[in-house]
Amino acid sequence: MGIRITPSILNADLADLRSEIARIPSSDLIHLDVMDNRFVPNLTFGLPMVECIRKSTTLPLDIHLMIAEADRWAPGYAEAGAESVTFHVEASDAPVRLARELRRLGSRASMALRPATPIEPYADLLPELDMVLLMTVEPGFGGQSFLDVMLPKIRRTRALLDAHGGDIWLQVDGGISEETIDRCVQAGADTFVAGSAVFRADDPDAMVRALKTQAEAALPA
Repeated sequence: MGIRITPSILNADLADLRSEIARIPSSDLIHLDVMDNRFVPNLTFGLPMVECIRKSTTLPLDIHLMIAEADRWAPGYAEAGAESVTFHVEASDAPVRLARELRRLGSRASMALRPATPIEPYADLLPELDMVLLMTVEPGFGGQSFLDVMLPKIRRTRALLDAHGGDIWLQVDGGISEETIDRCVQAGADTFVAGSAVFRADDPDAMVRALKTQAEAALPA
């Protein structure tokens, strides 16, 4: 199981994103949180900014859509060149159709779940996905503390992915740091969104490398 670190720019200097992204060249992907103040109580940025970021970096883009009407808006981010597009299953009326459309457009298709949304009802959707994102905080704001009560859900999701047998990444988002990443790895996660831990560090790229090294060391033998 490979380990991936995907820093969230939500905690970066949004007025100078080109420079901020240049500070984290060791990242596996750049995580972009798109919020509409409808699905979550916060407003960040949308497709025009993502299109600008796409032009300014060669690093893969990992779009996390915390928006209503995901079926309508998500394909545009794939068309903009994002390598991975995540939609919340709670905001999709037709998640299978949406996942297939994202793949058709050349993006990895990912499904996100709020902390209170169980994974089990969506087990049959897994063959349509390239990644499952489990929120380990309530979505909407960066800098929150990791919810330990999500660890059993990570384990259950890992068991479902292993039973499926495909190469589906398991991403966790919220409160990921040197203090929490080991537990998430041991529960079965392999892809980690880290915002505050990276951009509040004196050397953000050194923190990206440190988190990856720590996570790899925590992998089961």
